[in-house]
Amino acid sequence: MIEFKEVSKCFGQVTALDGVNMSLAEGKIFGLFGPNGAGKSTTLKLAMGLNRPDRGVILVDGKSPLDNKQNMAYLPEVDHLYSWMNLRQAADFMRSFYSDWDDEKYRQLLAFLHLEEEMKLSRISKGQRAKCKLLLVASRQAPYLFLDEPLSGIDVLTRDEIIQALIRDFRPGEQTIIISTHEIREVENLVDEVVFLDNGRVRLRGDAEELRTERGMSLLDIMKEVFRNAN
Repeated sequence: MIEFKEVSKCFGQVTALDGVNMSLAEGKIFGLFGPNGAGKSTTLKLAMGLNRPDRGVILVDGKSPLDNKQNMAYLPEVDHLYSWMNLRQAADFMRSFYSDWDDEKYRQLLAFLHLEEEMKLSRISKGQRAKCKLLLVASRQAPYLFLDEPLSGIDVLTRDEIIQALIRDFRPGEQTIIISTHEIREVENLVDEVVFLDNGRVRLRGDAEELRTERGMSLLDIMKEVFRNAN
């Protein structure tokens, strides 16, 4: 379980998170939704231990994030791949760092995503790079998988392949996935629970299907309504 208790984080004069309280139970797929600048990326980085809160406490399975980093895999929004590598070299690099690397899983995802190990990362499309990034993170057996804007700026067909790979590889009850995105429509039917963030505050959270049923609208329309009322 991931717990945020009165967590606030500022960068200079900008408040990224403002007194956030939430708990994310293990074994589900969570959607962390909101516009750009809502605090989504900051939330993931705090949960990973990459940033520290100015106030409040964050716990991952009862421990600080820094004491639990071996259980977390992170796909950042920025392109972090070394362009001089091919995909095989990038996989070897990841394998050397993480003891939970799963070669069988890597091979299965490599075929499923239609990728080739000899692909030079500097010469492939943005969509192929996005799939490579997902492959390298998802080939670990980490209990927690954090994805920051995994669908941003890529074409519809590539988005569909990435979503299908996540569905195929998800281990319900064993793995927790948090997807930070403003591309809500594409992941609407993927997430179990949602957290709507705006201006560093949680505006609404709950079970995705229950929210859709109660309000009679899509998660995207729910977010628009919630944010209009909040502002």
